Amino acid sequence: MNNTVKSIAIGSFDGLHIAHKALIDQVEALVIIERNVGYLTPGYKRSLYTSKECYFYHFDKIKSLSSDEFIDKLKIDFPKLEKIVVGYDFKFGKEKMGNANSLKDFFSGSVVIVDEVRKDNVSVHSKTITQFLKESNIKMGNDLLGRKYCIDGSPVKGQGLGKEKFVPTININVSQYLLPKDGVYATRTKIEDIWYESVTFLGHRETTDGSFAVETHLLYEDLDEVQSDNIWIEFECFLRDNSKFSSFEELKKQIDIDILNAKKILPIS
Repeated sequence: MNNTVKSIAIGSFDGLHIAHKALIDQVEALVIIERNVGYLTPGYKRSLYTSKECYFYHFDKIKSLSSDEFIDKLKIDFPKLEKIVVGYDFKFGKEKMGNANSLKDFFSGSVVIVDEVRKDNVSVHSKTITQFLKESNIKMGNDLLGRKYCIDGSPVKGQGLGKEKFVPTININVSQYLLPKDGVYATRTKIEDIWYESVTFLGHRETTDGSFAVETHLLYEDLDEVQSDNIWIEFECFLRDNSKFSSFEELKKQIDIDILNAKKILPIS
């Protein structure tokens, strides 16, 4: 796979959070275990948050390997390998029989085990960040990530109600990502390499047809048409839960309040 890499870090690296950085800073490349499930950073998106080379092992293709077979694969793929860095809770091999400490029994080179990383007395894990996002605690999720949580997707045609009865929105088809709790958020939206302050709704449209949507409204811009094939949304702050309103008029009043609240958090730049 690579004839020059001498040091690697191994893990799922979902979210590329601040604890991962403690591993990444010590190596030339990452070996990422890919599972194809709901992710903070699905697939190759993880490579967007590091300058290090990324190599992907699909879990289904390596899960039957014994501990020594897994290390043999690493030696074949990285013939110059001298150093492996893993987290304290690292498991490998069939049925997770190998762990961070036993790695030293299978690999004769340098093995570095990185201890637990904590922030504000909270252990930094992808699962912990996921839980904070599901609880709409964007601040803690972002703090543990070391950046704003982002999702991306392609623009799709919406109901057509936004521009007609409420405010214009960009509807986005998002797949693979773990989504925060349903509700309304102060966000930033990236279109064609430009970031715009925005307010974003994600969840089921309880007041209209009940369908699920991710839609974003630009606070200070009115783009007639979005040409971009890909749109990013960066979460700044949770504003309110998803709700069902008795009429379109009530929904419109709440949308206006959401916009005002988002503008207080994200003044025009």
